Amino acid sequence: MRLAFLGTPEPAVASLNALVQAGHDVAIVITRPDRRRGRGGTLSPSPVKAAALSLGLPVGHRLGELDDLGVERGVVVAYGAMIPVAVLDRIPMLNVHFSLLPRWRGAAPVERAILAGDEETGVGIMSLEAALDTGPLHAQRRTSVDAKTAAQLTAELAGLGAEALVEVLGNGQLLDHPTPQVGEATYAEKLTTETFHLEPLMPTAQLERTVRLERAFTFVNGRRLKVLAAHISSTKGVPGSLAAIDGDVALIAMDGALVLDTVQPDGSKVMTARAWRAGARLSPSGATWA
Repeated sequence: MRLAFLGTPEPAVASLNALVQAGHDVAIVITRPDRRRGRGGTLSPSPVKAAALSLGLPVGHRLGELDDLGVERGVVVAYGAMIPVAVLDRIPMLNVHFSLLPRWRGAAPVERAILAGDEETGVGIMSLEAALDTGPLHAQRRTSVDAKTAAQLTAELAGLGAEALVEVLGNGQLLDHPTPQVGEATYAEKLTTETFHLEPLMPTAQLERTVRLERAFTFVNGRRLKVLAAHISSTKGVPGSLAAIDGDVALIAMDGALVLDTVQPDGSKVMTARAWRAGARLSPSGATWA
C-alpha cells in the first residue's frame, strides 16, 4: 500500500520500520522540524527523520507536502500536532495510540496510566478524526503495567503497536470495519514540571509511580535532587524528614517512606543514593525534603 507516515519521537520509529519491512511503499515521512539540542545548540533531526533517512525515504516537515503523492492512507504515530480536517478529508489516516481507548485520550497516555495505578494498558489502531482520539478502533493490544518505567512501557507499546498496525493494513476486514470506542472517556493531560515534584503529603504509592516516570525531583535541605529509582518502605516518621534505613536514605511521607536508590544532584552526575549521601556529608537527622 502507498502510505504517508507522520511521526516524530523514538517510539514512532518501530511503526515506520515495520511498515517498510512489511513491503509498504512509504511515499513520504512528515516529521517535526529539526530542533536545537545540547549545550552547543546544534540542530538535530527527530528520531523519525533520522530513521527515515537511513531507510532512504523522502522526508518533509509540512503537511502540504502530502499533496499530489497519490498516497492511499496516512499513518500517524506521535506526530506532535493535530491534523487539520482538510487533510483528513483528502487522506484517510490511521493513528497508533498508546492506551486502551477511550481511556487516556490525549497527550500523555502512558504516564497517566502509570500515575493512576492502572493494572493494564495497551495500544490501539484508530481511524483518525478531527476530534481528539475519538475515532473507531481497528485493533487493540493489551499489556500489564506492573512496575515498568515510562520508558519501558512506551517501548513495549511501540512494538505492540507496530505489529498491530501491519496486521490491520494487511487485513481488509480489520481495515474496512473499525468498531466504535466503548466505555468512559478519560483524558491524559499534558505533563508539567509539577507532575514530577515529589512532596511529603503524597502517598508513598504515588511517590513511587512518579519516580517511574524518570523525571522526578524533590528538594533536600533546599537543594534540588532528581530521583531516578526508589522503592517503598513501611518505615514511619515525621513527613518531610529523612531517615537512614540500613545505610540507605529514605524520604518520610504520610504513610511510610520512599527509599532512594539512584539520584542525581543538581549539576552533578547520576549516582547511588548512598554515594550522594556520603559526598554531601548528609546526616538524615535534621535534614528535610519538600
